[in-house]
Amino acid sequence: MVEVQGSILGNAVLRREDPSLLMGSDKYYDDMDVPGVGYLHFVRSPFAHARIDSIDTSEAESMAGVAAVYTSDTLELPDFQGFEMLDPAFNRPMLAKGKVRFVGDIVAAVVADTREIAADAVEAVVVDYDPLPAVTDMEAAMADGAPVLFEDHGSNICFATALGAEEGDPDPLDGADKVAEVRMVSQRLAGVPMEPNGCIAIPEGDSLEVWVPSQNPVAIKDAYVGLLGLDPDKVRVAAPTVGGGFGPKAGPYTEHFLTIRIAQTLGRPVKWTEERSENMVSLGHGRAMVMSAKLGVKDDGTIVGIDADVSADAGAYPGIGSILPMLTQMMIQGVYNVPTIRFQARSAATNTTTTVAYRGAGRPEATQLIERVMDVAADELGMDPAELRRKNYLQPGAFPLTTKSGANYDSGEYEKALDAVLEAADYQSLLAEQAERRTSGAAKQLGIGLSSYVEVTAPIGLHVEYGAVEINDDGTATAKVGTSAHGQGHLTAFSMIVSDMLGIPMENVKLLQSDTADIPRGAGTMGSRSLQTAGSAVHVASETVLAKGKKLAAHLLEASEDDIVTGDNGLQVAGVPTSAMSWAELAAAANDDSKRPEGMEPGLSHELDFDGSDSTYPFGSHLSVVEVDTETGQVQMLRHVAVDDCGKILNPLLVTGQQHGGIAQGAAQALYEIVQYDDSGNPITSNLMDYAIPSAAELASFETSNTETPSPRNPLGAKGIGESGTIGSTPAIHNAVVDAVSHLGVRHIDMPLSAQTVWSAIQTAS
Repeated sequence: MVEVQGSILGNAVLRREDPSLLMGSDKYYDDMDVPGVGYLHFVRSPFAHARIDSIDTSEAESMAGVAAVYTSDTLELPDFQGFEMLDPAFNRPMLAKGKVRFVGDIVAAVVADTREIAADAVEAVVVDYDPLPAVTDMEAAMADGAPVLFEDHGSNICFATALGAEEGDPDPLDGADKVAEVRMVSQRLAGVPMEPNGCIAIPEGDSLEVWVPSQNPVAIKDAYVGLLGLDPDKVRVAAPTVGGGFGPKAGPYTEHFLTIRIAQTLGRPVKWTEERSENMVSLGHGRAMVMSAKLGVKDDGTIVGIDADVSADAGAYPGIGSILPMLTQMMIQGVYNVPTIRFQARSAATNTTTTVAYRGAGRPEATQLIERVMDVAADELGMDPAELRRKNYLQPGAFPLTTKSGANYDSGEYEKALDAVLEAADYQSLLAEQAERRTSGAAKQLGIGLSSYVEVTAPIGLHVEYGAVEINDDGTATAKVGTSAHGQGHLTAFSMIVSDMLGIPMENVKLLQSDTADIPRGAGTMGSRSLQTAGSAVHVASETVLAKGKKLAAHLLEASEDDIVTGDNGLQVAGVPTSAMSWAELAAAANDDSKRPEGMEPGLSHELDFDGSDSTYPFGSHLSVVEVDTETGQVQMLRHVAVDDCGKILNPLLVTGQQHGGIAQGAAQALYEIVQYDDSGNPITSNLMDYAIPSAAELASFETSNTETPSPRNPLGAKGIGESGTIGSTPAIHNAVVDAVSHLGVRHIDMPLSAQTVWSAIQTAS
């Protein structure tokens, strides 16, 4: 046996997941062949706000192949509470009762033997609506006299939070020589995962099996069990391969509860598959905030305080999206030394799709706001935006640090990331080229945009996660985690940790996840939490298994535990490769009472709930270079340079993939994507012809690199990377576009920065 040298961690290792994904051998929930399945389709409201006068299901019920048609009168279900801290008055009826509150609200459910029959039967259900005034603008929804969605609550305001806004609190602008102001929109976005939502419920006697394309199948079992009154020991919830999530697939959906209850009622398997147009109105949306800020600065650029105000759109049935301003509040200080903060936010119910936690969830909005107002301040002061940021950074010696807004920063070297991105971009050359274009009066002007960000990963109590490692009889290893991969590369990452610790080849490490039949508990994958929580759990479990294996090997090889080292797929005495035992031999010995040392429990396994004690705070700086055609308003990305710090890097290849995906999503918000409604609440961007998503052809080739500032809050030193690219890129691109036309008198343009929007801003300024 050869002694294992070095560590695999920190090296670029190809993803184990990719071959089966690329060859199409992986199965998604919609690929499952379930005998006797009934197909579920929903009758959805075409009105944003209306009373339901009557529902006639007789024609649909008489159609051949239709198993059942349900309304709120014929299917008894509890209402669904979107978030426990909200007024129950905002709870959503599973099937609309009395009135509908957004286009897409579910009025009736049809189950049939085929998808085609179910779709036809939906068209045969006749609903008599009495339209009501609708409100789709969050600020209008909070105004006096606005149409009220939930009369029992009395207003549309569903949540509020504030910091430093009490009488007697210091004025954050006191002592400022200049005050920079910005009002901006972080527009509503659709998640649009490659695989839409869905659910399969399979009843078998008093047992139930549920398959969902979820980011969080283990934890959402509790929601199904609790709301529907199920026996948890009789319910299995699992996700097969999942085609993306980005946050909107993190929680349970009304459609899931309906699928389960209808399957139980009929005593047959039932399947709901969301169609793309349905996905655009029923899967939760993201962002949807109107934000303003006043930043007080001294003439030398020193920040004295910030006064911020946020209005958030919760959608028709407020849930987690309504409380996300808390995260915006928490991160409003950003990477800067801000002595005084005032922050106020309110969330309102509107006649639109419910908002949820979408990639970054409240943190991108904080960065968007402070990074835009920093650029406005730089312009007011006549100061280079990079130097204004540098002057106000929190310094490494300040960490750990609890900010004025309550974030508990673990570690950071913000200036190091800025220096790295400026050097990589050759910032001074870019400034020279920009000056030359401006002097020449060229039609195509160069814009240079910066952003520096810090974000929180494993937020709001998500720093605890289940993990386990076991050596199998054949010497392979099985790892279990409570997180749930949907594209991130968990199989690769977690098998690297096991392989590095135990010397077992990565291909001999099996990962179990996403299935309550295997995993007793878990909080799922969201908030860029997986490596620092589940990865750390796997690390600690592997470490414990190794210690037990060393104790056993030392006993059997008659050596000191201190002399036992990891070899190729086993353990050996250091320097004596012939004195060794394979993991298969050790596993057999661990289950043999005659071979274990006294006091050792059988087996080579360990499980735990790893607690990182708190969140981690990755950071970075992004620089965007764009070209704006001042005659047409057309924006072209030329370069995007990103330096992101996610603590200690396990696999650079996985990190780069997350950076690229995140930047693309951030660029999409800055330049392309927006969910829009007309004055009556009708969605006008509810398909992919009208909702613009960029392809690779519209994006620059991203230039990514990293600094490494380990977190002290987990043994891997890891911080999250899944959302960093999105958080850093959007304000950098936004700032770059405004910068390109700032010499023409343009001070701000709201996203998305389409050709029409940019052109209009130029015309107005001139």
